[in-house]
Order: sequence, then structure tokens, then C-alpha cells
Amino acid sequence: MADELEDAVATFLSDVDTAHGEYERGYVDADATLELVMNHVEDLREAYEE
Repeated sequence: MADELEDAVATFLSDVDTAHGEYERGYVDADATLELVMNHVEDLREAYEE
């Protein structure tokens, strides 16, 4: 489980950094960025609970 959780955290951080960068460059709006981040939070939560 530790490896799976570590992978999930690494993916989460990378994806959130990417989403934030795209928002900062004006590629997406705040609502789309927040929705994407929350989807990644849910994925991370599921990996933690497994």
C-alpha cells in the first residue's frame, strides 16, 4: 500500500502543479482548474482509503 500511496501523492502533486501553471498562463479558468484539482483530490483520497 505504501508504494501505491506514494505514487498517488506524486501524481497528485504533479497534476496540481500542471493545473496551476495552466491557470496562471490563462489557459483555463478558475472553475475548470478547481474542478480538475478536486478530481485529483478524490483520486488521492481513494488511494489513501484502499
